[in-house]
Order: sequence, then C-alpha cells, then structure tokens
Amino acid sequence: MRRGLVHVLAWSLATGAAVTLSWWGVHTVMAGTAYDPPRALPITAVGRAARDSAPAASSTSRPEPSRTASRTPSATPRPSATRSASPSGSAGRPPASPSASGRVKSYDTDGGRAVFDVGPADATLVSATPKAGWSMQVWKTESWIRVEYTAGADRVSVFCTWHDGPPHVEIGTY
Repeated sequence: MRRGLVHVLAWSLATGAAVTLSWWGVHTVMAGTAYDPPRALPITAVGRAARDSAPAASSTSRPEPSRTASRTPSATPRPSATRSASPSGSAGRPPASPSASGRVKSYDTDGGRAVFDVGPADATLVSATPKAGWSMQVWKTESWIRVEYTAGADRVSVFCTWHDGPPHVEIGTY
C-alpha cells in the first residue's frame, strides 16, 4: 500500500513539473507574438452596420507595430498574376476611420480580409482575417508587408509596399 502511494506521489510530481515546464515554454514563445487583445474602433455613423453588409474595418488594431520582421521568409516570391487593388467599400462611401498616421483601408480577397492603416510614406497592418478553410501567414519589413492566405494549392497574397513611393497595395493569386 505504501509503495503504491509513493508511486502515485512520484507520478503526480513528475506530471505537474512537466505541465508547468510546458506551459512556461509556450507562454514565453507566445508572449513575443503579434496577438494582442482586440481594441474597439470608434463609431463613425449611426445605422452604418444596417446599411452595409460587411464592416468597413476590422475591430482589432495594434497600438505600435514593430518595424522588424516577425517572420522573415527565406525568399519572397512575387505572385504570378497581380492586380492593383482598390480598397473594399470605396464605392460611394467615406474612408473607414481616419487615424493619426493615415486612413484605414480594407482589402477583401478570396482567402480573407487584410486591413491596413495607410499613411503618406508608410503603412501598418491593422488586422488580417482568413476566411473559413483558409490559413494565413504575415511577413513584415521596413518597406513592405505581405499577408498570404492558403487553402490547399490555392494562394492569395496581399502586398503593401512603400519602398519606392507612397504605399501601394497589390493582390496576387497563384
């Protein structure tokens, strides 16, 4: 009986130590990622949601994004077919919400929605949301941001570049 109790106690201590070590490791890694709590956007018009089928911007925002790449790809392939993008909801509607550095612009694609705060000389990623069945990856540097949505063999990339002028967004499907 005593021997069984010692084994249960040893097993409990070892399991507790393993769980604690695993939690600490995951917590340390996740603390440095781009996942911040959601922040509310200001309400710009009463009844706007009733008139529009889709919101003009996402409800999450990063206060001060870092200018270093969170993930640096070994090679940054350009999509084979690109088109110049215009922000969704720009037909007959005012900009989503002015901010200190520019205007919030939303870009809808087959894979999801990317929202950028576009200023006169640079841009920041406000949010990126994949559609159901799609996964997402984000790359950031000092002169461009790339959001890639993937579902099986289908890929959609949203490039926002400002290295040779004001910010410009291209959407590529490949």
